[in-house]
Amino acid sequence: MIGYYVHHHGSGHLHRATALAHAAAARGRVVTGLSSLPRPADWPGPWVQLRRDDEGERPLRPTAHGRLHWVPLGDDGLRDRTAALAAWIATARPACVVVDVSVEVALLVRLHGVPVVAVVLPGARGDAAHALGLGVADALVGCWPADVPGLVRDLPDDVFARLRPIGAVSRFPVGAPAVRRPGPPRVVVLAGTGGDDLDETSVDRARASAPDWSWTVLSRRFGSWVDDPRPVLADADVVVTHASQNALAEVAALRRPAVVVPQRRPHDEQRTTARALASAGLPVLVEETWPQDGWARRLERAAGLDGRGWSCWCDGHAAERFLDVVAAVSPVPA
Repeated sequence: MIGYYVHHHGSGHLHRATALAHAAAARGRVVTGLSSLPRPADWPGPWVQLRRDDEGERPLRPTAHGRLHWVPLGDDGLRDRTAALAAWIATARPACVVVDVSVEVALLVRLHGVPVVAVVLPGARGDAAHALGLGVADALVGCWPADVPGLVRDLPDDVFARLRPIGAVSRFPVGAPAVRRPGPPRVVVLAGTGGDDLDETSVDRARASAPDWSWTVLSRRFGSWVDDPRPVLADADVVVTHASQNALAEVAALRRPAVVVPQRRPHDEQRTTARALASAGLPVLVEETWPQDGWARRLERAAGLDGRGWSCWCDGHAAERFLDVVAAVSPVPA
């Protein structure tokens, strides 16, 4: 039995977990999802529903004096979810638990004598909480290719030595660029489900500066999100996206050229990713902030990039490599 803790913020954690669960099922192994998110319809194994721990009105000392990230005192949801995780570990006796992502859950699992594989996000991860939570993990997984440096920094040397880059994990199968339908050139703006800086005025200005392009905006905040964006993305000549790992994995799997505009995130996560993309020779144009004009020229430049260049970022086998890391740290067959 493998456990997979899925953080509730955004979509990327859940999509990675689902990809791993299906890869495990193909090898006859079972993954139990552990999350305050509802069980997805395509989840192939058991699911443990956890209470949220962030619904209190005024969290009291949530960082434990800077040693942790989120442990608010007196929070009923935190107490209940921690107890539920401990009870599941005692009953299921997992061979390993993947933690994506939570310093506190990684510590809890390891305190039960269970191996931990921690997913590491890009950015500066040398704060006290990350040093503690990642430091107890038996292996760390980075969802980027091994030959693209600079995605994570400030980890102690002994912790960094346990990092295993596996490439981007996408829920979409990797394929050749789609044959373009007739009509005007198409651009898709892919906003984040975990929050973004985008506003409708900026999008309207971009449309006005590239009137010959057909624009589609996928945004939960704008009310234009779709659960399966694959057909829309595959039909785009250019995708304008933020720099989250999940969004980039999906664009890469579909081999679409992109304009990448990183969003503000803790630990410099997306800006770190954007800097790495800019220096890796990938089919992207990177902008530090959302441009207010010049979109016609920018989209033409992006459309001229070869989307097949994403193959080094996402080759379609990251979930299998992820499962190999899990198996390697498990004391019994996972």
